[in-house]
Amino acid sequence: MSVQYDVAIVGAGPAGLSAAVELKKQGVARVVVLERFEQAGGIPRHCGHPPFGMREFRRVLSGPAYARRLVATAEAAGVEIRTRCTATAIRPGGVLELATTEGAETLTARRILVATGNRERTRAQRLAPGMRPVGVMNTAALQSFVYLEGKTPFARPVIVGSELVSLSALLTCRRHGIRPVTMVETRTRPQTRRINMMLCKLLGVPVLTGAELLSIEGKARVEALVLRDRAGQERRLACDGIVFSGRFTPEATLARSSGLALDSRTLGPEIDASGRSSDPHVFVAGNVLHPVETAGQCWAEGRRAAQALVADFACEAATPEGVRILPGAGLRYAVPQRVASGQGAFVMNIRAEGAAHGRIVLRDAGGREVAVRSVRSYPEQPIRLAVPALDAAALAGDLRLELEQDG
Repeated sequence: MSVQYDVAIVGAGPAGLSAAVELKKQGVARVVVLERFEQAGGIPRHCGHPPFGMREFRRVLSGPAYARRLVATAEAAGVEIRTRCTATAIRPGGVLELATTEGAETLTARRILVATGNRERTRAQRLAPGMRPVGVMNTAALQSFVYLEGKTPFARPVIVGSELVSLSALLTCRRHGIRPVTMVETRTRPQTRRINMMLCKLLGVPVLTGAELLSIEGKARVEALVLRDRAGQERRLACDGIVFSGRFTPEATLARSSGLALDSRTLGPEIDASGRSSDPHVFVAGNVLHPVETAGQCWAEGRRAAQALVADFACEAATPEGVRILPGAGLRYAVPQRVASGQGAFVMNIRAEGAAHGRIVLRDAGGREVAVRSVRSYPEQPIRLAVPALDAAALAGDLRLELEQDG
């Protein structure tokens, strides 16, 4: 079975659904969103706490209410949403291979938008040592247990990580009578703003930074987490669960298996300033590009990707590959990775390796500054750099993105 669409979107989270709505607003007739899970809405479906929706709907919503609003808006716009439908491969020419409840299908589209999001790194990926008892999970599993299944998986867990999602795990626990023992960060400082970490103090949850995880103890269930604190002392934290939070990685399985070029820094697809991947029929948006952003930011990126798709429909000429944007020392990654002539102004999404205090500068091959901003950021904080439309001289060679630290 083969069905023809103008745009097929893989992933029904904030980026995918906002792109679909924007495409319909722009007059694109045949738009379908494909979601592998039973319900559309993405990760917010099982984040039962606020705040979601301020940017999109001008009101504070819980995650599930926000997800329902995204889906309802898309359906009202005439978007076709297909759930329990997994994209297994993208073939040249806009061909999608699908696995559905009714068997294998092939779908063709003028353009494909990949918005598959990201996921937390597993315990195995973190190389966390020790036994493998029941009660070890990530934030997504915790929230699925609590919000989707109505279950309480433990009573006194340890939360490993100190990113925004770690605070989401903490709120989930406290809203359901679960009392975390402590929050443990293996790096030397929390990975979110100091004011955000005040939540731990308000809820009476101690925070240990600079800790080394030594062992998870327990046979049938978790009994303790053993660690070495920053003073070098070994400590045993009695608990009945461990939540590994954060350390996101792109859900790039589809992109990788389909042969799209991947960025060795983000581990997600490479794109140009219009969101186009190495396949000219395939665009990419949302957290599959850069772990991790808020739902609101992904929603905005989905809209921009839709606008770029519409502009691409109107342009018959092939877009040149353009020049690369090369991040320098101290920078973890930068998205987009390429820019071509005629792509206009764009915004870069950047992360530093650690705290950054100074300037972010984009220079052309001749050393001329083409974009600059001051920066004072904590680890894991997104940094945006507005880049104006670049002239031919600026695009004569690869661009260099540099972090100039004060002092």
